[in-house]
Amino acid sequence: MIGILDYGVGNVNAFLRTFYLNNVQAKVVTSPDDYESVSKLILPGVGAFDSAMMKLNNSGLRNKLDYLVMEQNIPLLGVCIGMHMLGQTSAEGKLDGLGYISGVTKKLQGKINNEVIVLPHMGWNEVSIQREDDIWEGINLKEGFYFLHSYAFFPDKSNFIIGCSVYDESFACGIRSSNIYGFQFHPEKSLSNGIKLLINFAKI
Repeated sequence: MIGILDYGVGNVNAFLRTFYLNNVQAKVVTSPDDYESVSKLILPGVGAFDSAMMKLNNSGLRNKLDYLVMEQNIPLLGVCIGMHMLGQTSAEGKLDGLGYISGVTKKLQGKINNEVIVLPHMGWNEVSIQREDDIWEGINLKEGFYFLHSYAFFPDKSNFIIGCSVYDESFACGIRSSNIYGFQFHPEKSLSNGIKLLINFAKI
């Protein structure tokens, strides 16, 4: 059973619908009791870092989430701001992150050869695999995924990076540390590739 955290941030129903349509058991987690019977978790996220962290910290879900992910090693997948929250800090805000993966979130440079380019990075972009992982099985890398962001996560260790993309610079669009995944793109908006990635996560 996959639990999708509903703490007031992210398109929870899009994830739920994707799993239901592909015969994957999933449910929304809105209270600590909802973690019962969950074997994997998704941390969606949109908007600003501090707002998302504050909502999660005030949701009543944080303590059990920390325990399940860090002590019980339940697989977790963080999306967009949810990926940023996995680290220690973000240049977008002042609050501490979850600290699950060593690293920080920084703003994209927004320049190519000293020429300003538009932020946010919005739309479809290719992904290059940096480390083989079952999560990439059957993914069309040239077709890529849908992105919408101005900040990116920079892990302390390069071997955490499983996928990269390029906008004004190369950045990690996929990370993994043990049972914890983070993706900068939105699988719930990425059509067949997004569906495949979520199904792969369900099988891991």
